[in-house]
Amino acid sequence: MSIPGLIGMVHLGPLPGSPGFQGDFDEILAIAESDAAILTEAGFEAIMVENFGDAPFYADNAPKVTIATLTTAVNAVYRASRLPVGVNVLRNDALGALAVAAATPASFIRVNVLSGSMFTDQGPIVGKAAEVARLRNQICPDVKIMADVFVKHATPPAGLTLIDATHDLVERSGADAVVVSGKGTGAPTDLNDLRAVVGASHLPVFVGSGTTVDSVASLLEIADGVIVGTDAKLDGVSTNQVDPVRAAAIVAAAAR
Repeated sequence: MSIPGLIGMVHLGPLPGSPGFQGDFDEILAIAESDAAILTEAGFEAIMVENFGDAPFYADNAPKVTIATLTTAVNAVYRASRLPVGVNVLRNDALGALAVAAATPASFIRVNVLSGSMFTDQGPIVGKAAEVARLRNQICPDVKIMADVFVKHATPPAGLTLIDATHDLVERSGADAVVVSGKGTGAPTDLNDLRAVVGASHLPVFVGSGTTVDSVASLLEIADGVIVGTDAKLDGVSTNQVDPVRAAAIVAAAAR
């Protein structure tokens, strides 16, 4: 299957084992199911689940308890929505995301750094494209990989250009789609960067941050899809629950 073009975010609260966990995993699941149901009712085409509340994040090897609870959450979101579901294990545990996908109905994953390296608040993160490609073939060959280029909350190595990074990602990493984002969560994606990546990629290109009800239609004139998180939340705050009115407005704007 191809990755749908209008993806809504389920940002999970702090999971067991993370510093912010308050002791009620059932409540976290209930909120995730509610957000998934609202996104589905609004008309989103797919849902991405991530352990957004687990900061500070491990760089690329999330604890076993995180993988176990994410697996439970992805199953719950799928039951509540029956939409295609993706998973992103923050900060950059692509192998863990594949493990979750293999044990759930998840049909795609997001990988923040699949090829090359980036400097982040978790320290240097190095892509594991070779390991990811081989593990996918072994345990979930039909799962698609969405991979960021110059991912948000990160700085590229000196001398590396966006175009060169895109060419390496598209031609040598095993990715199925490319994600372009702004500087951070909810930050707008630079249109010049988006156009440059689209021009350098034969793969579908998605906008990974900053899509709003006012920008979604114009972004979809350039990109193949968008991942919408912050602007679909109550008061436009990333950590809040999904707002039915805002979510439906985004879908309506995208249709225009």
